[in-house]
Formats: sequence, structure tokens, C-alpha cells
Amino acid sequence: METNKKEEGAHDVQDKFYTDAKDYWASVTPTVDGMLGGFAKISPTDINGSKSFLRPYLKISGGSVTPKCALDCGAGIGRITKRLLLPIFETVDMVEQDQHFCDNARAFIGPESSRVTNIFCSGLQDFVPAAGAYDVIWSQWVLGHLEDEDLVRFFQRCQAGLSKGGIMVVKENTVEADGKTFDESDSSYTRTRAELRDCMLKAGFKILADQKQKDFPKDLYPVYMFALQ
Repeated sequence: METNKKEEGAHDVQDKFYTDAKDYWASVTPTVDGMLGGFAKISPTDINGSKSFLRPYLKISGGSVTPKCALDCGAGIGRITKRLLLPIFETVDMVEQDQHFCDNARAFIGPESSRVTNIFCSGLQDFVPAAGAYDVIWSQWVLGHLEDEDLVRFFQRCQAGLSKGGIMVVKENTVEADGKTFDESDSSYTRTRAELRDCMLKAGFKILADQKQKDFPKDLYPVYMFALQ
């Protein structure tokens, strides 16, 4: 009985972690400024850095990635889908847990939203990409909303969701400390670069590269991009 009580307590804590995050994002306006926590001004720098990081992996640049179908994880209203993925890929799928972001995404993206095939309304802890479906799976500023075990399992599902020659790109804040820090305001972790790498390797990914995003304001967390296969 004691074991069951401990397990129930652990589940309650985990449920609160996910529920609190969901409640936070439900209160955020469906705008670029809302998606970036008031830092809409960094969006062009962010997108340009992402393009530069992704380019060498595309077949047109001698890489292995066919630019057919991409998945945008934690997509919000589709900032990355619109400005990074749709200009490169034939079609894009989006996964986002907040219903009002999903509802506003096509209007934000505009005419090119006809090439957004699916918008899945789901938390990443529950989302299962179709096997072999995606040439690139892009995940940015969302993995702090997953507990470590759920993050490893998510990475494993993403690896199964990649097409032959496909890659996953992770772009996340990092913290230069002994271990991850917790933000109560949005119920998220900021992990160290080593902790992120550890979860990727536990999932069976090979880390092809990691690179720091340049030219962000000094008062922001260091942001790193990882290419995984």
C-alpha cells in the first residue's frame, strides 16, 4: 500500500507540472510577442540562425535531408512553420497543445497555410509522430515542459518518426549551472547543455552537431541548436 501511495503522489506532482504549464499558455495572447515572452524583436535573428544551422543538412547543400515534410513541435501559432519551415519544405505538420493557438495558426500563417497538412492539438508527452513520416522534426523552446523521462521517450518517438536521412533539430535555452532550474511561472525547466545531451544520447540519438545561437541579447539564456539522427 505504501508503494501505491508513493506512486500516486508522484503522478499527482507530474500531473500538476503539466497542468500548470497548460494553464499558463492558455493565458498567453496568440501573437509572436506572446510566443516569445515579449521578445518579438529577436525573431528575425532567431530565424536566420536556424536557417544557417539547417542549411548544410539539406540535399541541395550536400546533406541527407529531402525537403518534403517537416514537423514543428510546440508550434504555437506557427512562427517557425511560417518563417522557417514552409519556405524550405513542401508540407509541414504542427503539434501544439494549446487549442487557441491551434485555432489561430492558419490565419497567422496566411495563404501558405494550405501546405500545413495537419495541426495536432496535443502535448508532446502524449504525441506520437507517424513512423518514418518526417524529413525534419523541429523542436524549439518547448522541451522544458517535459519531465526527463518523458523527454527521453519523446526523443525515441521522434527518432522513429524520421524518414531515411532525416534529422531532428532541437533549439533550447540552457543554463550554466550544476543542474536544471525550475520556473514556477510557466512550469518549465531550463536544463544545462550536458543534461540535454544526456537525454538525447539516452534516447539513442547521435548528436551530429551543437551550436550556440549568435547575436541574442546578453540578458537571455544561452540558446543552443542540436542536430540529431
